[in-house]
Amino acid sequence: MSKTATLEIDGKKYEFPLITGTENETAIDIKTLRGVTGGITTIDPGYKNTGSCESAITFLNGEEGILRYRGYSIEELAEKADFLEVAYLLIFGELPTQDQLNKFHSDIKEESVVDDDVKKILDAFPKSAHPMGVLSSLTSALTAFNPTTVNVNSEEDMYNAIVKILGKFPVLVAWTMRKQKGLPLNYGDNSLGYVENILKMMFEKPNEEYKQNDILLNALDKLLILHADHEQNCSTSTVRIVGSSHAGLYSSLAAGISALWGPLHGGANQAVLEMLEAIKEDGGDTHKFMNKAKDKSDPFRLMGFGHRVYKNFDPRAKIIKVAADDVLADLGIEDPVLDIAKGLAAEALSDEYFVDRKLYPNVDFYSGIIYRAMGIPVEMFTVMFALGRLPGWISQWKEMRARKEPIGRPRQIYIGETLRPFKEISER
Repeated sequence: MSKTATLEIDGKKYEFPLITGTENETAIDIKTLRGVTGGITTIDPGYKNTGSCESAITFLNGEEGILRYRGYSIEELAEKADFLEVAYLLIFGELPTQDQLNKFHSDIKEESVVDDDVKKILDAFPKSAHPMGVLSSLTSALTAFNPTTVNVNSEEDMYNAIVKILGKFPVLVAWTMRKQKGLPLNYGDNSLGYVENILKMMFEKPNEEYKQNDILLNALDKLLILHADHEQNCSTSTVRIVGSSHAGLYSSLAAGISALWGPLHGGANQAVLEMLEAIKEDGGDTHKFMNKAKDKSDPFRLMGFGHRVYKNFDPRAKIIKVAADDVLADLGIEDPVLDIAKGLAAEALSDEYFVDRKLYPNVDFYSGIIYRAMGIPVEMFTVMFALGRLPGWISQWKEMRARKEPIGRPRQIYIGETLRPFKEISER
């Protein structure tokens, strides 16, 4: 017998079915609520208690610090898979065979050339333009160069659209950074692996031979895997809701990039470095700022600690802390900002106030440290987040269209003026 939940309003009872997921998450299905109650809705600012969809992609349990893609633990994927394997897993549901992975990579490389006219659009931006604004614009512009609507009922059409964006997006990312740094635009080297090629496109200089650093490659590969998907967060929900209007893949991704830009979402790793810079300018006393963070009357916020979803240690942070230590040790960088970061992390992990509240360093804290050590400008940090999140966005868009989900249209509770007569301008 199926379970139900009973809602009583003014003495009248209404029953709604309970839905249970494969990990025993339970939700009340209220899609008939407004109809059966004669107009009553729910209100849930920030959707903290509201599921917008059923999804088979990512499982997240914040209380226990669990993150899984398609049933595989993030710890095992970060250790044993590379980013392209994880992208395939997220998008198509299973880890690829070697032949499938080879074909996937080959097809992506075939689509890695961006129309030369895109450079003209990039040239129109001043160097001062924020890279996230540039990336969102360039991604949206791809629609103009690929105007044919994707037939979501055709596996071939969907596959071609997916490999096309996976091929072109890293080029847009690299060009965005090279434009800011005044470097010539390039296409990298198709003989390299997917992430290897990204690094070369970003950092190759015109007057010297490019040399790959395996420790940086490993760190970036792990960072991209850790950022690849994260359930129904702000940007992912944006991609799904924009796509629910049957907007195209590129338009939906551009909207997701804009949503990711905010400092409370993808911009958090940039906010971390800006905070560290401010602490350095103030003299670098980490203990002082830890006390400010504990003072409820002080407006100072310690960025990069704690997480809205994880009520335990962020599992991604555990993985990437090791990579951050490896990068800093290999590069031997003397940087007071990075020293401040290490000092804050050490204090937070031993301070009773932070430990009791589980305010541990999160993935944004460590990713910012790695990107700074690699020489990536702070304004590019969120762009790197978008690069990692791309396969997650694609998989969520693909799932939403395959499930034929209805157009997203949240309700509201109106709190404005009631009906009132119009006043002529002379009477106002």
